[in-house]
Amino acid sequence: MTDLSGKTALVTGSLQGIGLAVATALAGAGARIAVHGIGGDAQIHEVCEGLRHAGSPQAEFFAGDLRNADRIDDLMAAVAAWGGADIVVNNAGIQHTAPLAEMPRDAWDAILAVNLSAAFHTMQAALPGMADRGYGRVVNIASVQGLIGSVQKGPYVAAKHGLVGLSKVAALEYAAAGDRAKGGVTVNCICPGWTETAIIAPQIEARAAAFDGDRDKGIADLLAEKQPTQRMSDPAEIGALALWLCDPVAHNVTGTAIPVDGGWTAQ
Repeated sequence: MTDLSGKTALVTGSLQGIGLAVATALAGAGARIAVHGIGGDAQIHEVCEGLRHAGSPQAEFFAGDLRNADRIDDLMAAVAAWGGADIVVNNAGIQHTAPLAEMPRDAWDAILAVNLSAAFHTMQAALPGMADRGYGRVVNIASVQGLIGSVQKGPYVAAKHGLVGLSKVAALEYAAAGDRAKGGVTVNCICPGWTETAIIAPQIEARAAAFDGDRDKGIADLLAEKQPTQRMSDPAEIGALALWLCDPVAHNVTGTAIPVDGGWTAQ
């Protein structure tokens, strides 16, 4: 089993969905968790308590508006003062669907900021320290849409493609850091297909409307269109993969973009 005792992980957007599932998996391996996201005090308290119950020796909330580079600097400085991030999981993401001709400019700016630029800023802050320690992991939660195109998702697709490319650059720049015994420094993307998270709720609702509001039929229609297994992924499955990537045994897995998409990109 992966042992992350003594390691600290920052997981952005970890109050729900994939981020929370990843944080829970890392907590179960003994990592300290720097929790981040948008939520009320009660939700933050519940998540931190849950992560401690899962096995994390410490789980604390760190605020930071990912649309603002200065606030990201503040976030990373606070995590550094807490001991520094051995693991960074860039999970936070936002979405807006519309044709290119109708896409609001502010939606483009916000999606690129949160889904791409924020990862640049967190990596820029964290990777040098990881290299100094000889162990570090960046796991960027991209998307199947970082590998293919999709209508009405221009900024999201652009950001996720950019995230995959940026991760390859970072992986190459830090490939020689550390050694096998310590685990080295790796940077990888996980590219989920349809996964049961809140971000796809509007798409499910829109598809369900074509079936008189039947949500199950709407989901089935979405899956049949893209995902050959016709099964959604559970966020915990993404968490399990992220945990494995953080194991020292994965020291030679770097610069990858791993689809978890039921065969979507194999077509």
